[in-house]
Amino acid sequence: MKKFLKIFAAVLFAALLISTFWFLWRKTRPVKQVYAIVEPKTDTLRQFVVATGKVEPRDEVLIKPQISGIISEVRKEAGQKVSKGEVIATVKVVPEMGQLSSAESRVSVAELSLAQTRRENERTLALHAKGVVSDEEAEQSRTALSKAEEELQNAKENLEIVRNGISSRFKELSNTQIRSTIDGMILDVPIKVGNSVIQANTFNDGTTIASVADMSNMQFQGKVDETDVGRLREGMPVKLTIGALQNVELDAVLEYVSPKATEDNGVILFEVKAAVTIPKDVFVRAGYSANANVVIESREGVLTLPEGTVEFEGEKTYVYVLTSPEGASEQTFDKREVKIGLSDGINIEVVSGVAAGEKVRGAKEDKKK
Repeated sequence: MKKFLKIFAAVLFAALLISTFWFLWRKTRPVKQVYAIVEPKTDTLRQFVVATGKVEPRDEVLIKPQISGIISEVRKEAGQKVSKGEVIATVKVVPEMGQLSSAESRVSVAELSLAQTRRENERTLALHAKGVVSDEEAEQSRTALSKAEEELQNAKENLEIVRNGISSRFKELSNTQIRSTIDGMILDVPIKVGNSVIQANTFNDGTTIASVADMSNMQFQGKVDETDVGRLREGMPVKLTIGALQNVELDAVLEYVSPKATEDNGVILFEVKAAVTIPKDVFVRAGYSANANVVIESREGVLTLPEGTVEFEGEKTYVYVLTSPEGASEQTFDKREVKIGLSDGINIEVVSGVAAGEKVRGAKEDKKK
């Protein structure tokens, strides 16, 4: 029994010793560096400046009344299209008692004056028929009668305007009917029937009846950082992406770069604007947030490599070209100087030094022999 235990202990010790040596041998094995192999490809590179902002109608008009009163009818609502001159709402005038009393008094005075002038005209014409009154006096009497009739008409129209805000003779020009001043879509109607409104004048902007905009003529309004604004100029192409519209990219053209900066939380920003082309099958709502990628430089059909394959040493750039057969147990590379061009942050243009079809060292992968 003792002999068996001694043999078992010796075997166990030998196994532990061998395991230890094997573990240490594995730890001391050199690690072979295996690299991914990439091949240059022909691609299009674009360099962008990104501006964040929103899409707004170029022309948005606030419709305001030219008379104070109470909304008696609202004919349109937000989302409906409207033509220039089309009635959006109607205002009922609440007459001021002093003006109403004065207008009624003016009508009464004009009626009395007309009655008197008419009697005088009848006497003058009778005397003119007998040859007592000259033709000139008869003509003056007829003119005075016409003036009195016109004054009565004006007094009655003034009373109608004070009482109703409209005269029967010029009802098509009434400012109690609030009309759209442009063709477009109604974005908002902030008033309801029964609301009091104030007319627009020198001292007051007036109550907004509706906001109308031409939704076919949209504009991107955004801001860019001061480090990028020096590379922008009017006329540059813009690719517009809108968060609310998935898989939709709109074309635009940069048309304005602000000459003056604004400061936002310590960051210097410049305002930019771009004219947006809206396809017929896409509806863009006012105020959509958007990102504008301003294309400042573009290269089409150029040879490119992933930017991570290029090494920078001072003013020179190098790549490692595979010299061993692909799939060989040992990878060998030739360090070669290349001339590079435009980069989009992911891929970089290779002007010279590498030809299409050659294999270039990429990212490394750890792998043991």
